[in-house]
Amino acid sequence: MPDDALLRTEQLTRAFGSLLAVDRVNVSVRRGELRSIIGPNGAGKTTFFRLISGEMRPSSGRIWFDGRDITGLPQHQVARLGVAKSYQITNVFPHLTVLENVRVAVQGHARAYDFWSKASDLRDVRRRAESLLERIGLGRKAGRLAAHLSHGEKRHLEIGIALATDPALLLLDEPTAGMSPEETDETMRLIRELATGRTVILVEHKMKVVMRISDHITVLHQGQVLAEGSPDEIRANTLVQQTYLGATR
Repeated sequence: MPDDALLRTEQLTRAFGSLLAVDRVNVSVRRGELRSIIGPNGAGKTTFFRLISGEMRPSSGRIWFDGRDITGLPQHQVARLGVAKSYQITNVFPHLTVLENVRVAVQGHARAYDFWSKASDLRDVRRRAESLLERIGLGRKAGRLAAHLSHGEKRHLEIGIALATDPALLLLDEPTAGMSPEETDETMRLIRELATGRTVILVEHKMKVVMRISDHITVLHQGQVLAEGSPDEIRANTLVQQTYLGATR
């Protein structure tokens, strides 16, 4: 694996019967890069994410992360190695406070703590959780129930939960889905900020988001890599325009 590549896939394939959802995909993502994965519905984007995160085993091919072959490892082991994922569907504990949501995630990631201590007594855990809330812009809403947050705030909280593991690679599945234009702009700012010193890969349908924040873009079509390049290169690619961008403008 090249020294600057944090993630690399080799001929990665996932079949469902005769359907190849991911078909011999070769992708290399540099350390510190913000990579977007785009493509029409059914292109294989979500399956690709599930393979990387360990939610699903590939039919064939290899996945390398930080110089280690992680092919087929279960999700909890992949997470321990430094890969975290937020989901397309908001996944928070609605009846816990904002702080409690993140604190549970931080505490769950801690390798050792006093089992008999109350969660409120775990000062380091609390400080870490409060720091994460400030980073995602929810510090002032720490005591509010997650159920009472706006949709955009819930998505930000979910990102904060993913960050609790301090991942080297953050996977974001449609982070701006269902957001207002204002929430989308705020989320773009947050993602760009989080990508400083961290590798981020996102699946996203909003081309405004993809073109404005990505360092590099991979286009999937029918399970295969159709094109890769900078936002300007993808925007100018005739094949991508015909296959995908023309239908999303």
